[in-house]
Amino acid sequence: MKTIIFKSIIISTVFLVFQHKIYAQVINWENVSAQNKHLLHANAGAEYGITAGVGYHRLIPVKKFPLWVGGEYSMPAGSKLADDFKIRLGAQIRIAAFNHFQLSARIQGISRRYHNQSARIFNFGSDLAATFGYYKKKWFAGAEAGFDKAIVTNFKHSEWFRKNIYDNVQDGWYVPATGGNFYYGLQGGYSMKKTAITFRAGRILQQDFKSQPLLPFYGQFGVNFRF
Repeated sequence: MKTIIFKSIIISTVFLVFQHKIYAQVINWENVSAQNKHLLHANAGAEYGITAGVGYHRLIPVKKFPLWVGGEYSMPAGSKLADDFKIRLGAQIRIAAFNHFQLSARIQGISRRYHNQSARIFNFGSDLAATFGYYKKKWFAGAEAGFDKAIVTNFKHSEWFRKNIYDNVQDGWYVPATGGNFYYGLQGGYSMKKTAITFRAGRILQQDFKSQPLLPFYGQFGVNFRF
């Protein structure tokens, strides 16, 4: 029972500080060109400090349903590459368009690593989201909603934790009953010839629809380069 209690405490702390980094690529679907199939992007956000990320996506043109496939890497400012990080692999696709109104969907697999004085935590999860917006060649704005879920988590507790908190705590994999977050907000940007400046901002709500993290907001500023 004590093992479960201590793991629950760590899980709650980690998800408050680590899991709520809701970063993802923002795309102007009206400014997609088959001549520029490669997309590099960099972003920075403010959540418990500054977090930075980079990514690459490649366009797979499917007539009315353009598909971007790629990955992203993000980490808190000041961390070493092997310390705290988040990796996303997945795809974004436009699924409907009417005049300048467009609907798109995103699905990604996520791996995350976080460590503090008590434990090193590594988990696998998923992120599903949809965006509906108004898109022009030079600018765009839309609303987004999604669900970020931690599916399975591995714990390795520190010697400090064993000496000062609980010496019989167990390491290993843990499948949480919760550990997910709904998020919703706005996104937009201004597009130039091969460059775009983007933003995202919104609110986070935990899976039970009743509680929320200590800082229930997210924000991101990014730059896209197409070639």
